[in-house]
Amino acid sequence: MDAAQPRATAPSHAQGGGEAEPTPLEQDVLNEYAKLVGNLDNLSSILAELAANPSVEILDALRGLERKTTTVFTLLKASVYSIVLQQEIYGEDEQQQGGS
Repeated sequence: MDAAQPRATAPSHAQGGGEAEPTPLEQDVLNEYAKLVGNLDNLSSILAELAANPSVEILDALRGLERKTTTVFTLLKASVYSIVLQQEIYGEDEQQQGGS
C-alpha cells in the first residue's frame, strides 16, 4: 500500500458487512493526512540533500559563529583568570596585614 494514498476504512459505528464510504469530514481528514505524508517526504529529501551537500552560505555562517564563540570563550577564560588572580592577591594582602 502506498503511504501517500491512505486507505479509507469504515467507521467503527458502521452497520453491515461491507466497507462504507467515509463521511465528508473523514475524507477531509484522510486527504490532510495524505498531504502531510507528501510534505514530510519532501522535507526529508531536502534535509538529506542538505546533510549530504551543505551549502556555502551555511558553512560561512557556521565559520562566523565559530569565530564569535571562540572569542567569547577566550574572554570568559580571561575574566575567570583575572578574578582568581585578584582573589589570590587579596588573600596575600590579608595574610600580610594579619601577620604584621
